[in-house]
Amino acid sequence: MNTLLIALVSLLAAVANAVAVDTAAGPFLQQVDNETWILGNDLWNMTQQRTYGVKLMYKGRDCVGEAVGHYVSYNGAASNLNWTSASIVAQGTYQGRSYIDVSFTAKEGDMHWVLFSGLAGAYQYFVNHALPVLGEFRTLWRLDNTTFTTGKTDLRDELLPPLSEYLPENKVQDETWLKPDGSGYITKYDFTSWIRTQTYYGVYGTGFGSWYINPGKDYYNGNHLKQELMIHRESSTGDAVQLNMIHGTHFQASSSDAFADGKTWGPWLWYLNDGDKNDAAERAKEEFAAWPYPWVEDAGYHSRGSVKGRLVLSDGRPAANAAVLLGDDHPNTTALDMGSGYYYTAYADQNGVFAINNVRNGTYGLQAWSNGSLIADVTTSLLQNGVVVGKDQETHLGDITWQVSTKKKLFQIGDFDRYSYGFLHGGAPHQHALVATCPANLTYTVGCSKPIDWCFGQTYQGNWTVRFKVPSVATDAAPNLIVSLAGYSSGASSSILANGAVVGNLTSGAALLPSDPCLYRSGTAAGEWHLFQFPFDKGLLKSGWNEVTFHMTRNTTWHGFMWDSIVLEW
Repeated sequence: MNTLLIALVSLLAAVANAVAVDTAAGPFLQQVDNETWILGNDLWNMTQQRTYGVKLMYKGRDCVGEAVGHYVSYNGAASNLNWTSASIVAQGTYQGRSYIDVSFTAKEGDMHWVLFSGLAGAYQYFVNHALPVLGEFRTLWRLDNTTFTTGKTDLRDELLPPLSEYLPENKVQDETWLKPDGSGYITKYDFTSWIRTQTYYGVYGTGFGSWYINPGKDYYNGNHLKQELMIHRESSTGDAVQLNMIHGTHFQASSSDAFADGKTWGPWLWYLNDGDKNDAAERAKEEFAAWPYPWVEDAGYHSRGSVKGRLVLSDGRPAANAAVLLGDDHPNTTALDMGSGYYYTAYADQNGVFAINNVRNGTYGLQAWSNGSLIADVTTSLLQNGVVVGKDQETHLGDITWQVSTKKKLFQIGDFDRYSYGFLHGGAPHQHALVATCPANLTYTVGCSKPIDWCFGQTYQGNWTVRFKVPSVATDAAPNLIVSLAGYSSGASSSILANGAVVGNLTSGAALLPSDPCLYRSGTAAGEWHLFQFPFDKGLLKSGWNEVTFHMTRNTTWHGFMWDSIVLEW
């Protein structure tokens, strides 16, 4: 028996040495059996099983350890993809470095790992073939929590909470716990960040860092307001989780999308280093400058053009700093909830001029809206369908007229920009239950109060009242109250009154007021944007002091209204 054991140990050692010899020559894929493969290069390697990528070896350490490892899933962990085969589908040399493109096949599609010699990490992309209609689609790492102790996004850089503080008796809602000392809350949603502006993010510790760098963001769903969960501690096991939510819905009212065969997410770079954030930041600059990647062997990926134009408001002003989106042509959903195709965001300059480069061929709908700044008073939005982009062609749209309201404003509270910026706590770091610090009753006096006197969210039953003066009521006056919400979380209802008379309602469960999780998932700046207009009879106004009141009649803890802007015009 001892002889047999010694022989077996010797055989395993020989296999291990053989792998080491193979990796020294550059990137490789080795099949162990029908459901196990090893891939990597001279710096790292990973063992891929039917579902999970385990045993991530880097700098002599298994970076997965007792954690779950790497996997791909949709609509939650119950739908993990299972790989049936793996093969090298392309190989070559780029800028003097050899590479191979390894494809893992599942019934839903193909997950690609592009391995370059000398690169710690890999480029990854996924090609759809049969994904179902879905809301969430993600790739992720669950890594060893003793190696990777700290999480970083563009907005947050701190130690992951200790697993010992996740006490079952203190759980208050979805992945949220009261801290044992009662000083605040632990929630994975605090590590949320904005998708379109993030540069690099990941988990790191002493001597080790694992980062995602996503320079080409056209495959993400949503617009400028798209935010997503990026890292957290797995509450049941303690794993350090690095999420790549390439189609996420954590802060949206709905996102249920069907995808064409061949829809591609990526490539993005998964990057390993010694935990140096400066190094990761420099690498991100290089990747953003290199996108779209020349080495990608796909004609559709390289079939791109550009779009430019100038946005001019109908009152003659340039649409300075306007948010611009190339999205679905003739859209049937909100800009945030779009997700079947490819999406491009930009901002106009001070003159209203915008340019969007490297746009995949296709027909798009152009949208624009106020991003505050010099056009913070603009309550309308722009949609122009039928924008055709051809390969290597510049689509010049010329001057585009954007119709704005001609009514006179009696008052405006907050910039029109689809965010809660400017209000008390508006845009604060993600923090659970911050809305609970806003008052039940509030009075805002136009001409005296400032936007900071209006809290970013309303969650308690009570009255928020706007007092304003009217010199005299014109005979042709047609009052119109515009309510712009940066987000709304269900379970809250409000009646809107003008001098005590009901002129409108914001009712939980109404078809025109779909819910998003922003307020109860640590959101402070935005969720799903909503626009309402409540015209009312001029007879409700009078010379002198008047009031508009938001009378909250129903509430749910940490749910309610997140404000963008309130405008009364006539």
